[in-house]
Amino acid sequence: MEHTPTNPGAVLVHGLWHGAWCWDAVRAALAERGVDSVAVDLPLTDLTADTRATLDALESFGRPAVLVGHSYGGAVITGAGAHPLVRELVYLAAFQLDDGESVSRTRAGEGLPDTGLGEAMRVSGDEVRLDPGLGSRLLYSDAPADVAAAAGARLRPVSRTVFRGVPETIAWRTVPSTYVVCTADEVVHPERQRAMAARATRTLEWSSGHSPAATRPEEVAALVAERVAAAGRAG
Repeated sequence: MEHTPTNPGAVLVHGLWHGAWCWDAVRAALAERGVDSVAVDLPLTDLTADTRATLDALESFGRPAVLVGHSYGGAVITGAGAHPLVRELVYLAAFQLDDGESVSRTRAGEGLPDTGLGEAMRVSGDEVRLDPGLGSRLLYSDAPADVAAAAGARLRPVSRTVFRGVPETIAWRTVPSTYVVCTADEVVHPERQRAMAARATRTLEWSSGHSPAATRPEEVAALVAERVAAAGRAG
């Protein structure tokens, strides 16, 4: 693919406790496919700041983009996705929120049993950390042990405020969206994902745990490259 300032690319938004590093394998696979990408490093202080960081990344990217959000990153792209450069939203086991919803309170999937995430969280003042062992097992349930351990060692604390953040804009109402339900997820209940996915333009299901960017980077890259190509054809 010839690279010009008008070629669409991908902007990738991580979830809680992570950083831009979690997209490294996906970005490498996208580069092999000729797709430019950037991964946002969220401050994880509150949803407003995380949304602003993503809008700033879109501005710096400076070309049409498919905006991809994983887990909490779905709340971020829901708020940032109305940016005029965004051509499509891709939700990976992510929070496709509606008006008034936050990651700690969604109407979609109400009444479902909790996953083990609450048991893995450790709260100290305004900070929320994950138990190193249990957190890694939940986030990377289908990853090789060395991959899960390496990723788990890089997790960082987040502010309690992020769990209460409500998007100011609901971008999926006006921007096409693709939702990937991860059916073996032990962090965001698959049935909750399916309930949120009903809001998307199209839905896929993968037999994956919560972190396909780590366990299936080629598959994630193939999907993102496909949506970037579609965005390019649509102009």
